[in-house]
Amino acid sequence: MTTYFADEALLPSGWATRARIDIDARGDIASVVANASEEGAERLRGPVLPGMANLHSHAFQRAMAGLAEVRGPDDDDFWTWRDWMYRFVLRLTPAQAEVIARQLYIEMLCHGYTAVAEFHYVHNDSEGRPYANRAEMLLRHLVAAREAGIAVTLLPSLYAWSNFGAKPLHPRQQRFASDPGAILGMIEIARAAAREDPDVHFGVAPHSLRAVDTAQLDELLAGLNALEPEAPVHIHAAEQVKEVKHCVKWSGKRPIEWLLARMPLDTRWCVVHATHMTNPETEGLARSGAVAGLCPTTEANLGDGIFPLLDYRAAGGRYGIGGDSHVSRNPADELRSLEYAQRLTARRRILVVRPDLHAAGTTLWLEAAAGGGWALGRSMGAIEPGMRGDLVVLDPEHPNLAGRAGDGVTNALIFGGGENLVRDVMVGGRWQVREGRHPGAAQAALQYRQAIEELLA
Repeated sequence: MTTYFADEALLPSGWATRARIDIDARGDIASVVANASEEGAERLRGPVLPGMANLHSHAFQRAMAGLAEVRGPDDDDFWTWRDWMYRFVLRLTPAQAEVIARQLYIEMLCHGYTAVAEFHYVHNDSEGRPYANRAEMLLRHLVAAREAGIAVTLLPSLYAWSNFGAKPLHPRQQRFASDPGAILGMIEIARAAAREDPDVHFGVAPHSLRAVDTAQLDELLAGLNALEPEAPVHIHAAEQVKEVKHCVKWSGKRPIEWLLARMPLDTRWCVVHATHMTNPETEGLARSGAVAGLCPTTEANLGDGIFPLLDYRAAGGRYGIGGDSHVSRNPADELRSLEYAQRLTARRRILVVRPDLHAAGTTLWLEAAAGGGWALGRSMGAIEPGMRGDLVVLDPEHPNLAGRAGDGVTNALIFGGGENLVRDVMVGGRWQVREGRHPGAAQAALQYRQAIEELLA
């Protein structure tokens, strides 16, 4: 047992002072006591928050950040960005994918993410042929996460069709081609490689209703249930208006409407984006227990739209945040963008608050951390007994925290200008970032620069 002491700690009920936190040999929180003695404990050097889960990552897209920002001959939207991504991914090698993922995961850690869900769909080589080891690319992300020291939930993605109605994949989509048996086989290979590592979890990610037919979805879920009945299931849905229209033409229902009617949506599901919903869909998704996976900076970058967060929360819905295309690697950016989008829509301020917590920053961090942990199938997202020892310690010397305490800390973190305030980061009881530095950062950055130069040559 290791005991830590924090002058201030963000607990599920809000900020507490003089918090004593015991973490056991497994890396789990054994006890938390407020207004306690410091005697015999290691002092944490700043305010401490629960680690944040990044519930939606396409790691290779980190290397694209900022590259698709030049106006084309036609109006640019998600679909023109997707064409650019297809061209980019054709050149990606397994070694480059590993280097990019490691750089990304270190950046995440340094900003307060302690776990990530890797929604991985680049399964084949540049010619669309399976690698000799079918899980080659998935295993590269496993290695990258372990080297970085971040907990990972690997979600190999089933991607079989180019559009609703089982339309064949286009040539540029052949790197994604997969079937339920292949996805389940990848999980078994990766599970053997993980060797029951508590920082490695698994699930599946049917890419979207346009990329998976109903029979395949049923087969994938049945196979996953046989392997691990409580493993998470993530799916993109209702991100774009065009997607919604095509879904209605195919099935007579909107994507969320179809999922609610046809799938057993429950607490193991994470519906990513869910941007375009009717009021009944919003209430239905909230009641289902599924987590809404929100990626505000990517959704803004791609012009997706704005998630109806206020109505969704009013109906009891849970949510978490993801980096998606990784135009940001900072959870504070995601949470600030999430709140600001609601303010711009409602033309009012300070909207995402709990009845017992009147600070937007505190509410956003607590709710997203809890929902994200749930979506990853992890006991994380809160500083309380039974949760993983994932701690984020802020830098009390940073100018943005001068004179701040309690809710002032979380409000400064999220709304104080976007600077990184993180000092130390613990994952599962082990320190991965100390005094703002990750031990592998310099080498990872060097290899990342080399990989990018190769890709963009």
